[in-house]
Amino acid sequence: MAQPHQVLRLHPDDNIAIARARIAAGSPLDDTNTMAAEEIPAAHKVALTAIARGEHVRRYGQIIGFATADIAPGQHVHVQNLAMASFERDYAYGQGAVAVAPSSEALTFMGIRRADGRVATRNYIAVISTVNCSATVAKKVVQHFNNSSILRDYPNIDGIVPLTHGFGCCIDHHGEGLQQLRRTLAGFMTHPNFAGVVLVGLGCEANQLKPLFASTGVGPSVSLVPLVMQELGGTQRTIDAAITAVCAMLPGANAVKREPLPLSHLKVALQCGGSDGYSGITANPALGVAVDKLVAHGGTAILTETPEIYGAEHLLTRRAINRVVGEKIVERIHWWEAYAERERGSIDNNPTPGNKAGGLTTILEKSLGAVAKSGTTPLMEVYRYAEPATTAGLVFMDAPGYDPIGTTGQIASGANIIAFTTGRGSCFGGKPAPSIKIATNTPMYDRMRDDMDINCGLIMDGNATVEEKGQEIFEAIVRVASGEQSKSEAIGVGDEEFVPWMIGAQM
Repeated sequence: MAQPHQVLRLHPDDNIAIARARIAAGSPLDDTNTMAAEEIPAAHKVALTAIARGEHVRRYGQIIGFATADIAPGQHVHVQNLAMASFERDYAYGQGAVAVAPSSEALTFMGIRRADGRVATRNYIAVISTVNCSATVAKKVVQHFNNSSILRDYPNIDGIVPLTHGFGCCIDHHGEGLQQLRRTLAGFMTHPNFAGVVLVGLGCEANQLKPLFASTGVGPSVSLVPLVMQELGGTQRTIDAAITAVCAMLPGANAVKREPLPLSHLKVALQCGGSDGYSGITANPALGVAVDKLVAHGGTAILTETPEIYGAEHLLTRRAINRVVGEKIVERIHWWEAYAERERGSIDNNPTPGNKAGGLTTILEKSLGAVAKSGTTPLMEVYRYAEPATTAGLVFMDAPGYDPIGTTGQIASGANIIAFTTGRGSCFGGKPAPSIKIATNTPMYDRMRDDMDINCGLIMDGNATVEEKGQEIFEAIVRVASGEQSKSEAIGVGDEEFVPWMIGAQM
């Protein structure tokens, strides 16, 4: 930090710094007499030295892109003079992996143990559509319960959740897209946060119930009731049958109690959305501290969004527990490069207009900040989208950078709580897993207090440390996992955020 009230230089090798707040033109930046050549918006980058056209620009000591024009000291560095370009990364597989020292504390949270040993943080019942054609039925069933007083007699049930989507038909019956959809549905059908599930199909769709059960190893039971509209006689009769099925589940679902359980049962989905220039300085590294604490207690943290580790994947390969795990990350990176080329796009299209308004210029810069969420422990495994996460510790799951799609896959993989950092103000919530919102800056936190759970902007304000906020996030994870409502839950967000990743041609 050159001058606390103006800029942050994050690494000695950096040739740019980050504006702590808006900097007026002509203001001094540091003790080297460098002056702001123009106004620098808050969280944006300013050149500390002369940067020649074609020279790399560094933040966090890492390359975030290359100058597209000569840049003078004090100039604003952003989309007008900075762009991504290819460069070699040293993957150094496993060279930075350091064994985790188990915590000496035996901390617990108040969880719900299912009869088969699975552990829940919430207690919902789900109505899931196999195809878009049955989505209305699922929503009508949930509306019935929301518009009545039935659930008042079942205080231990958190609610009835409709899980609907736009897919399920006119796709290759044996292709990767349908397999992935079925894997996602299976993850929700068997999620411990659901005490019961009603699964609704139309009857003629590609995503037939019998192949769904056969391919996933999941089958009908007292707590998993399949219904087919064409067999039952249409929409209203299926709604009635689903309401009857849910009512039959209510007494058993209500007969639960919370008990102290080890933190090793927690699986936390790591997410960031609406990121800004402060994300990699405040909220993301603070979440990384919380992740390290969770892993030390035997828990699991699921990092995702492959396009948002692009350009920072070498930091994860160095932490891979072995070369095989590290190479899985690189293989996914190459898949995304080919995918972007095939679709005539660019991975650098990922930073949204909001990201750029918040100071992020390239996907390389965004990714370096995003990876900070993962903390410092070894990368234990890499999973395809919605594959069950069975390895404890830090793991990675492949997914796009669109938050609802990524979080849907993480929940399907077994995540039972979500830690979500945001700089611009994402209002995400994802049932059945409670979502904790972590703000990167104080102005946004103050504007959106109804949505934000924790303010990491205090780090930038100089009123808290990364370690202190990491401890606060860790404690919030334990409290919310134990039943305390997060802000998104209190508002009721989460019924519309089930968005499976659909790949493959629609025909």
